[in-house]
Amino acid sequence: MELSGPRLHGPVSIRLVRAKDARILQSELMSNRSWLRPWEATSPDGPVSFDMRMGIRRLLQQYRDGGGVPFVMEYDGEIAGQLNVWGIARGSLASATIGYWVSQRYAGRGITPTAVALATDVCFSELRLHRMEICIRPENHASLRVVEKLGFRYEGLRKRYIHIDGDWRDHYCFALVREEVPEGVLARWIEGRAPRDAATVPPSDRADA
Repeated sequence: MELSGPRLHGPVSIRLVRAKDARILQSELMSNRSWLRPWEATSPDGPVSFDMRMGIRRLLQQYRDGGGVPFVMEYDGEIAGQLNVWGIARGSLASATIGYWVSQRYAGRGITPTAVALATDVCFSELRLHRMEICIRPENHASLRVVEKLGFRYEGLRKRYIHIDGDWRDHYCFALVREEVPEGVLARWIEGRAPRDAATVPPSDRADA
């Protein structure tokens, strides 16, 4: 699995993370603590120290091993956040999951939906994956707007699914398969053809979350 160069649309681009990105990413994470903490994965075994340089090395090793693709999101050439394709499964499953964060100062500029669309298109067209999934906490309204805009299809409620902000949290699951977007996720969204109600969560799941 070897990807070439960045993918871009307007001022938004995604590219593979580099070792030299560690300082900027660490600074963004530290300056956005209150903004990001409610959505960050944590360990049920207690706090763990985090070294961004070591984290990037691990992500790039996973990339070389075929288990994930670690992107940075950029806006006008400046790092705005990260987007990770993780849990890549080959063979009869051919699927992966997308996770991301964006700095508060870049919020509201359409960076995340554009980056998610670009990454999903890479996974479908270049990595030949069949299914892409995004799992979102019910309280994360900004991320819910991302899947609504792009027409990801709601698949169900996962109870106490991921340990985030100190406890096991419920998540809504959304997905797309390649056949649903033959023209690509980005093109479908830009052309206004993403289904508006695909990501709608039924009242029963909203009540249970």
